[in-house]
Amino acid sequence: MSVIRGARERARVEVTAAIKDEARKQLAAEGAARLSLRAVARELGMVSSALYRYFPSRDDLLTALIVDAYDAIGATAEAALAAAVGDQADPLDRWIAVCRAARDWAVAHPHEYALIYGSPVPGYSAPPDTIAPAARVALALTEVIRDAHRAGRLGEPQGRPLATPVRADAGRLAADLAPDLPIPVIAALVGGWAQVFGIISFEVFGQFNNVVEARSAFFDQAAAAVATQIGLRVLPGE
Repeated sequence: MSVIRGARERARVEVTAAIKDEARKQLAAEGAARLSLRAVARELGMVSSALYRYFPSRDDLLTALIVDAYDAIGATAEAALAAAVGDQADPLDRWIAVCRAARDWAVAHPHEYALIYGSPVPGYSAPPDTIAPAARVALALTEVIRDAHRAGRLGEPQGRPLATPVRADAGRLAADLAPDLPIPVIAALVGGWAQVFGIISFEVFGQFNNVVEARSAFFDQAAAAVATQIGLRVLPGE
């Protein structure tokens, strides 16, 4: 009985992967708004009723693709963070490494990136299942800042004093995610996270065409500038 159950589970995994692979092809060709379970089933030679046993609705399939995309970019960022460790690791270099990993994944997977950071899909509302995967890159960046703070390499963020409602939001986030970081740093970190993905989106969605040619070098420079705004200290000679 266990052999039969194991074979069924393997078959389900294989069919699920095939469905998602075909759905990604549709994303590239048609966009998320036109994703169709019937079209996916047709391309795979399945009847629609069989596909519904794996994904009961288009939204269920979209959610699976979204979670996969967030997990993929998150895992890439976490791997870059893990590789940039050691007593001599410079916090600014670690920050740039994590940002660069996210950027490289996005450039290599533009349609999956568009699914998670592009225009909202009409009629789709992301469920709570997407929250933790969506936070992985931000948490990797937060870890860089926390390590820098512990090492005495984090100064005051640039900019004006926080407005009261901004301080309230940052205080809530600090309590949940990084109570060891000063509230102004949390606010600057959120802004920095948004700036990094704004730069990535400009490249992926073609806003740098005829403007920026040396895009990899430009990105590293911009990511470093964002880090210094948050308070990462640049050592003399860097």
